Amino acid sequence: MSDVASGVANVSARVALSQPGAAAVVRLAAPWFALAVAFAILPVIFTSGSALTMLSLMGIMIVFALSYNMLLGETGLLSFGHAVYYGLGGFLVVHAMNTVIHDRLSVPLPVIPLVGGFSGLLFGIIFGSVSTRRAGTAFAMISLGLGELVASSSLILRGFFGGEEGVSTNRTKLLHMFGLNFGPQIQVYYLIAGWCLLSMVAMYALTRTPFGRICNAVRENPERAQFVGYNPRTVRFIAFSLAGLFAGIAGGLAAINFELVNSSEVGAGQSGLVLLAAYIGGIGSFIGPVIGAVLVTWLEVMLSDVTDVWQLYFGLLFIGVVMFAPNGIAGLIMMHAPLWQARAYGSMLRLALTYLVALGPALVLLAGLILVIEMTYHLSVKASEGTAISVFHVALDAASVIPWVAAAILTLGGFWLFRLTWPVVGAAWHEAFAQALGTRIAK
Repeated sequence: MSDVASGVANVSARVALSQPGAAAVVRLAAPWFALAVAFAILPVIFTSGSALTMLSLMGIMIVFALSYNMLLGETGLLSFGHAVYYGLGGFLVVHAMNTVIHDRLSVPLPVIPLVGGFSGLLFGIIFGSVSTRRAGTAFAMISLGLGELVASSSLILRGFFGGEEGVSTNRTKLLHMFGLNFGPQIQVYYLIAGWCLLSMVAMYALTRTPFGRICNAVRENPERAQFVGYNPRTVRFIAFSLAGLFAGIAGGLAAINFELVNSSEVGAGQSGLVLLAAYIGGIGSFIGPVIGAVLVTWLEVMLSDVTDVWQLYFGLLFIGVVMFAPNGIAGLIMMHAPLWQARAYGSMLRLALTYLVALGPALVLLAGLILVIEMTYHLSVKASEGTAISVFHVALDAASVIPWVAAAILTLGGFWLFRLTWPVVGAAWHEAFAQALGTRIAK
């Protein structure tokens, strides 16, 4: 009996020792499981074809923005040519799909994005061996030169890039699996969502490895990293190559989604778009580029249907984030983490109410600025079409004085009222954090 009791005690001790590890695993896996569930139920909530298309574009941009964050956010490499690996991955995926179709190979569509990843990795190794010899401004200029080189080559090498028309394919002609031909957008969405989830897990895991920490050390102080035995150039090269891998996967998913890849995929516009997404969301955290990718994709789709100058609004948003929120939207959210950790829910509620008070004047100011921009654009570019214009579903005459006076009142009045709310928000902010600090000290 004593042996049995001893055995039971040993087993109980082992279980008790394993419980913290199991709890840690659950805490680690729970967010990813929740994300997988969210990806699964989103098409149930948003059932329209346009919504599925937008969700697919968001998934692609999330992978692309996170791959860019491996350069800028993790390693401190500002690249102006990241679309090269996105676009080349897309082109090689299209050519691979056409080869599979022509030769009747038994290759299913879900594995095709691996071709894009391999392509991005290959070109990341080739171009990275040159560009990562330098950092800072020199690296940024080299990346810009390589981007322009590939973009101009895409219009010259018509046999591979297809010229201005690009290269098309048909995803439904590949090997069907489980009765799926990936013709309906819902099937394509789940394919993109699956690859998006796998890529996010892989990139997050990389940030938690010793290599990810070394990347952060090279970003902060490359001289000190070299002093302790790590070659900054090697670290930059590996990070650059891995970023190219995931950018190639994103490009391959885009090729599958659109069944067409053209020269714009490797151009400066695409590189600028991923820079906007990563920076607006926040390059200081893993979740930042995800937020930025979702927001930028939504704005790109929605604003392009509403106004012709949607890119101007993107630029103004980027300038505003750089000036007033350099850590991005994620940084603004994380500023409130101490309140949540201190469980200062009352302070958080009062602070939220002051934000709502400031939101009203801010929206008035925004409406005035939009009115000025739209009327100025219409009179300067579309004057031949007449002076009638519709803003916020309100018919206006851009040549009349009344709309300009209204725009001035909205802009100046909104700014004045918004400025009056700043001391209120500041006082609520300091009070909330003082109470949170007091709560933590008391505990």
